Amino acid sequence: MSDGESQGQAKVSMAGDKGFVLGCCLLLAIAWGPVLSLVPRGQQEQLEWEEKEELPSPLEHEKRDEDTHGKYSQGEDLPTSRCYRCCDPGTPVYQTIPPPQINITILKGEKGDRGDRGLQGKYGKTGSMGARGHIGPKGQKGSMGAPGDRCKSHYAAFSVGRKKPLHSNDYFQPVVFDTQFVNLYEHFNMFTGKFYCYVPGIYFFSLNVHTWNQKETYLHIMKNEEEVVILYAQVSDRSIMQSQSLMLELREQDEVWVRLFKGERENAIFSDEFDTYITFSGYLVKPASEP
Repeated sequence: MSDGESQGQAKVSMAGDKGFVLGCCLLLAIAWGPVLSLVPRGQQEQLEWEEKEELPSPLEHEKRDEDTHGKYSQGEDLPTSRCYRCCDPGTPVYQTIPPPQINITILKGEKGDRGDRGLQGKYGKTGSMGARGHIGPKGQKGSMGAPGDRCKSHYAAFSVGRKKPLHSNDYFQPVVFDTQFVNLYEHFNMFTGKFYCYVPGIYFFSLNVHTWNQKETYLHIMKNEEEVVILYAQVSDRSIMQSQSLMLELREQDEVWVRLFKGERENAIFSDEFDTYITFSGYLVKPASEP
C-alpha cells in the first residue's frame, strides 16, 4: 500500500471517529436531561462539575483521536463500546417512557339489537303522601253535550164525577164516572173507572156520595183487588152527603177504584142529570224518587 492511500484512510478514520464522539455526546445529553431535572439542585451542580472535568476539550479530542488512529493503525484492534449492568454504581439512569394511552371511547362499536325484556321486579313500599300542589289554571269551557232523555212526569192528579144514580145487583159493580173535571196525563181511565199509577209515591184520595132515602149506602175504595176503606150509611128517611178520604203509597201500575157492594140488601147511591152528587178525586203528594 502506498503512503498516499494510507493517509487517505487515516483521514477517513479520523472523520468517522469525530462523528462517533459527537453522536455519543448527543445521546448523553438527551439521556441525562430528564434525569438531571429529577436530581436536587446541589447534586445537579456537582454532576455538571464532574462532567466538565471529565469531558475533554475539542483539541484534546483531536489529539486523542490522532493518537488512537496511530496506535491502532499499526495492527491493534479497536476497543469495543463499554457495557453497563443495571446493578453497577454510576450506571446512567434513563427515564422510562410511559406506554401510550388509548381512548377506549373512540373504539365504540355499533349499537346492538335490543335484548329480551326481563322479569318484573318486586313492588316497592308505598311512599308517603306528597304535599298538595298548586291550583292549576282554569280550563276552557267545554262543548254542549247531547240532549238527555225526557224527564218522567212527577205529577199526577184527577177529579171525576157521576150524574147517574146506581143501584146494587147480584154482583160487585165498579163505579164508572161520566164527568171529568181534571185528568192530568190521562192517568184515570173513564171507561173502566180506575186510576192507574204511573208515578210511584204517596197519593191522597177522596170519595163523596149522596145517599138514597130508605136505602143503604155501602161502597169500598179498592187498591187493586183489595178492600182498603169503606163508605157506609144506614137506612134513613132522608138522604145525606157522605164522604171518605185516605192516603195510599202506590207502586207503578197499581190500580185504585170504587166498588159498590152486591145486592144482599137494598144498596144505592143517588144523583141526577142536573147536579153532580158523586165525585172521586186523587193526586200525588210526594213521588218515591224524591229523598
